[in-house]
Amino acid sequence: MALARVFSRQTEMTTHTPSRSEFLTIRGLRCHVRHWGNEGAPKLFMMHGWMDVGASFQFVVDALQGDWHVIAPDWRGFGLSQRSGLDTYWFPDYLADLDAILRHYSPDQAVYLLGHSMGGNIVGLYAGARPERIRKLINLEGAGLRAAKPEQTPGRYAKWMDSLLEQPDMRTYPTQAAVAARLQKTNPRLSDDKAAFLAQHWSAQNDAGAWEILGDPVHKQAGPLPYHVDDVMACWQAITAPVLWVEADQTNMWDWMGSKPAGRVELERRLGHLRDVTQELVHDAGHMLHHDQPEALAQMIEAFLAR
Repeated sequence: MALARVFSRQTEMTTHTPSRSEFLTIRGLRCHVRHWGNEGAPKLFMMHGWMDVGASFQFVVDALQGDWHVIAPDWRGFGLSQRSGLDTYWFPDYLADLDAILRHYSPDQAVYLLGHSMGGNIVGLYAGARPERIRKLINLEGAGLRAAKPEQTPGRYAKWMDSLLEQPDMRTYPTQAAVAARLQKTNPRLSDDKAAFLAQHWSAQNDAGAWEILGDPVHKQAGPLPYHVDDVMACWQAITAPVLWVEADQTNMWDWMGSKPAGRVELERRLGHLRDVTQELVHDAGHMLHHDQPEALAQMIEAFLAR
C-alpha cells in the first residue's frame, strides 16, 4: 500500500503553468488577481467559490490545450484580497466587484465567464443583470440554495444578530502540511501534490507562527437575507449567452438544496429557466470537480467555447 501511494504521488507530480499576481483597487478594497497565459490571448475569467481562492483553478489551467489568458480574482475577504472590515458580506457587493473587474480587463468586449459554487451563483446573477457583457457562461455547480420561506425570516434575523455578539475566528494549524492534511480530510480525492499546492495558497503564517486559512472569519456567519429563488430565476431567464452547466456525479450539492431526489427535480426546474444550456457530468468527482478531474473539465470547457 505504501509503495502504491508513493507511485501515485510521483505520477501526479506536474510542472504547473506559471502564474503572476496583480493587485487592483476595486470599490475601495485591494483585490488580488491571478493571471495565467499571454496578455494577447482570448480572456477567460474564472471566479472561485466560498472559502476558496483564484489559485484553486491552477489544475484546470494546467490541462487547457489552447492559448488562453486566464484571469482569476480572489473575491473580497478571500485569499490575498482585502477584507471588508464590516460585520457582514452583502452578496450584491460581489456583483459590483465583478462588474468593476470586467470593466477593467475587458471594457469593450463581451467575455467568457466561469464560476464555481458561490462563484457560479454570482456569475449567473451577473449574466442576467448584464447580458450584453457575457459571450459564453460556464456554471460549475452554482445552483444556489433551497428556497427560503417567509416564516423563517424572523428567526433568520435573530440568528444573524446573535452571531454579531460573538467574535468569529478561524481554526489555526501548526504547519502548512497540517493544512494540506485537513484539505485531504475534506476531499479524500486530493493527491499529496495537489493538497500541498493548495495549502500554499489557502493559508498563511500568522505572527504567532501558526497557519491560518486565508478567509475572513465573518464569512462563516449566517447572513440575514433569505434566498429568493424566484429573483435568481428571473436573472437566469434574462441570460442571453449560451450556458454550460457542469456537475459532478458524486456531488454533495444536495446539502444546500435539500434531499437528493427533491434537489434533482428542483435543479432541473431551475435549469429550465436558461434559454440555451448544455449540461455535462464529470465522473468520479465531488463538488470540487476542478480539483478532482481538471483534465476532463478543461476538455469540456474548451469544447464548449470552441462551438
